[in-house]
Amino acid sequence: MDSVIRDVLINHAKLPVDVAGLDRAADLYTAGLTSHASVNVMLGLEDAFDVEFPDEMLRKSTFESIASIEEALRRLGVED
Repeated sequence: MDSVIRDVLINHAKLPVDVAGLDRAADLYTAGLTSHASVNVMLGLEDAFDVEFPDEMLRKSTFESIASIEEALRRLGVED
């Protein structure tokens, strides 16, 4: 799951840092993720994992780190 999330971040987040080197707990917003890019990341994750994020999960905290994204995907039934 981690590698797919990182691929989505590379393709959709437009971060000015090397995504491969980011710690799972690193704050993606501090790393340069914008609110606009977070929407693109969400859409990329939905496509990659064939899920849909419900409204209650559409929070900044859901997408603030690789670890928080993994937790959200697990709550949606995605397994490693």
